[in-house]
Amino acid sequence: MRAVWYEKQGPAREVLKVGFMPDPSPGPGEVRIRIAASGINPGDTKKRQNTFGYGMPYPRVIPHSDGAGIVDLVGEGVSDDWLGRRVWCYGAQSYRPFGTAAEYTVVPTALAAPLPDAVSFEQGACLGIPGITAHRAVHVAGAVERRTVLVQGAAGAVGQCAVQLARRAGATVVATVRSSADEEIASCAGAHHVVRVGAELIDRVRTLAPRGVDHVIEVAFGANVTTDLEVLAVGGSIGTYATDADMPTIPFWPLLFKNIRVYFVGSDDFPPEAKIAAAHALNEALANGWNGFQVGERFPLEETAIAHERVESPVRRGRIVVVL
Repeated sequence: MRAVWYEKQGPAREVLKVGFMPDPSPGPGEVRIRIAASGINPGDTKKRQNTFGYGMPYPRVIPHSDGAGIVDLVGEGVSDDWLGRRVWCYGAQSYRPFGTAAEYTVVPTALAAPLPDAVSFEQGACLGIPGITAHRAVHVAGAVERRTVLVQGAAGAVGQCAVQLARRAGATVVATVRSSADEEIASCAGAHHVVRVGAELIDRVRTLAPRGVDHVIEVAFGANVTTDLEVLAVGGSIGTYATDADMPTIPFWPLLFKNIRVYFVGSDDFPPEAKIAAAHALNEALANGWNGFQVGERFPLEETAIAHERVESPVRRGRIVVVL
């Protein structure tokens, strides 16, 4: 099969190789997917750059955890009913060496979800990490029905999913954005109220939620924790999946006096049942009219290095996918 891989970490053009590898075979409980589209997430580029200092987990890595395609081979114990199914997958390169930047990938059946017929492979390839992270961030502190949820950074991939999933779960959703273009994205995702980041943000949110926000979904924990504290109700919660600072300073006593719960949400290690619930919720949203993501640029497999550079330094709005 054609594939992209790296055997050392570093800049995309220096370490990513394009070539041929043996076709993989599914093991017990696994399916093989002929990949039609491979999604790229910031985490994929950070692994390749060794941003977190973990080094090479395997001698050779095919990047990208998310993808979509058609099941063409099944392993022992897997029903033949899987054959020919359109699916999207997640976690293909989480604790596994070979992801979706290849003509084929192999994953356990639990990591493959049916892709609705009306949804493109490109959309399916964008769902995994952001969608599952968003679902967990929305629900990690408990049910959000009839509660007020604040989504910080609502125009981002996780933010868009969080807005949509929180609204579908019965929450009143307040979204924060940085520009008028982002306002449209957040509104299309389903936000009831959209607030521009700035000096009046706290007052605006307090006006919309006089009794306080019940739960915050946070993209920049270090920068925003003080703001979150100001708008949260007593006993509220934060589900954070990213930060602007590795070692953020937090207002400990004010958080304590308000009994704020903080959940750190890392998608690789969610409970399996949470991932399955997220996949079901995302498919339900798509089946009921959610349009998913705007795809900004598409690259052939041979230009995966350029695609990584676009993720690191975007030149236009939208997700980046590799198409096969």
